[in-house]
Amino acid sequence: MSRAVSMGPLGEAPAAAGPEVLCIFGTGDLGRSLGLRLLQSGYRVAYGSRRADSCGPVPPGAEVMGHAEAASAASLIFLCVHREHYGFLSSLAPILQGKVLVDLSNNLKRNMYPEANAVYLQSLVPGAAVVKALNTLSAWALQNGVLAGKQVYLCGNSEKAKQEVSAMATRLGVTVLDRGSLSAASELEDFPLRLFPEWKLPLITAALISAFFYVFLIIRDVVYARVETGQDVSYRIFISLGNKVLPIVALVMLSLCYLPGAVAGFIQLYRGTKYKRFPHWLDRWMLSRKQIGLLALAFAFLHAIYTLLIPIRYNVRHGAVRDAVEAAENNRTVPAFDDTEAWGSDAFLMLGILGFSLFCLLGLTSLPSVGGTLSWREFNFIQSKFGQLTLLTCTAHGYIYGWNKFLGASTYKWYTPPAYMLCLIVPSVTLALILLLRLPCVNRSLTRIRQGWERHPPMMEIHTKSTTGL
Repeated sequence: MSRAVSMGPLGEAPAAAGPEVLCIFGTGDLGRSLGLRLLQSGYRVAYGSRRADSCGPVPPGAEVMGHAEAASAASLIFLCVHREHYGFLSSLAPILQGKVLVDLSNNLKRNMYPEANAVYLQSLVPGAAVVKALNTLSAWALQNGVLAGKQVYLCGNSEKAKQEVSAMATRLGVTVLDRGSLSAASELEDFPLRLFPEWKLPLITAALISAFFYVFLIIRDVVYARVETGQDVSYRIFISLGNKVLPIVALVMLSLCYLPGAVAGFIQLYRGTKYKRFPHWLDRWMLSRKQIGLLALAFAFLHAIYTLLIPIRYNVRHGAVRDAVEAAENNRTVPAFDDTEAWGSDAFLMLGILGFSLFCLLGLTSLPSVGGTLSWREFNFIQSKFGQLTLLTCTAHGYIYGWNKFLGASTYKWYTPPAYMLCLIVPSVTLALILLLRLPCVNRSLTRIRQGWERHPPMMEIHTKSTTGL
């Protein structure tokens, strides 16, 4: 049974003041989610189905009918079915003549067919204008409205058809990028098959930093103890060394989120303009900042868990019992209370808790469902000001950890600095650069540049001023 609503007769041309009718072929998860989003955006939706009476539920406000009837009611048709079911379109070729057919299909693997799905579709209905678009949007994102900031790609041979699809997609709340003719359809269909493309650089960076410090700590702690004192402390590899590597990687990765912004600021100051593109490596680095920050949060979270596990470890409990027994046997007294050590310990823990709390706040606001509730100024304030405060707090946490160890000879095993000292280099440099950019004389110039001022205006502007006498 069709779901009729008071939309007006779909078989007739809609009134000039009425909303535009869009047609969707396919009532699966993707088709239903797309229809819901289109209805929320002010369109009318007609579903075309081979089983109009038993196709399952559709969003309230939509209508289900046969393929031919639904196609006749709209000029823009979305194809939300798999390539294997394209056969019915051949019989609809006369009705689809001159209409825009948007292909949302994807394949299970690359090079599954000799040509792209959109190219094959165009061969089935040569009279229609096929546009490949929206295939990178998931049913979940469409249904929940998580589209803010998302980029979608389209391609097609008809500029007019692409303009219509682009206007519709912009109304849905996404950013549209034109990839050219339909020959780019294969590239677009490969996008959803890529596995975490934006995470590749952050994951490699985190893996390299982790491997470096893990090997470095094994040499300084495990190998050094074996060679110099004959002790076998290899059991520390899993928890003790891991709990040293985790905060180190978290702090370095967090600083790598804010270092490219500082570098970009100095580049703009040097060039005296904001209209020149940054180097490719800096562009790629800046686009990966969100992923780098989330990985840093993951390492910080693991560090917090590892820290909670320390008191229940066997070697810690055994050491506490051993020290107590030795003290009793040797009639040793408890050392005097050290106020300096107490202050340092409490400051260290307080900065760690505060830094981790701010870290979690940054991670939560990076989620689309949370960030979407904030204004741009609020989001920028948290990610910029609070982010820099988080970096400062976590760096201070690292400095407090070794405040009384920097000058001790025993700290430098085999003349190598401890790992926590090495990990403070990048965040310290980042904070120093940020501080320089915050200086009033520097910040004033950078603000002017980012507002459009140029130290050396383009030659055309100089020529215009000289000819007009201004």
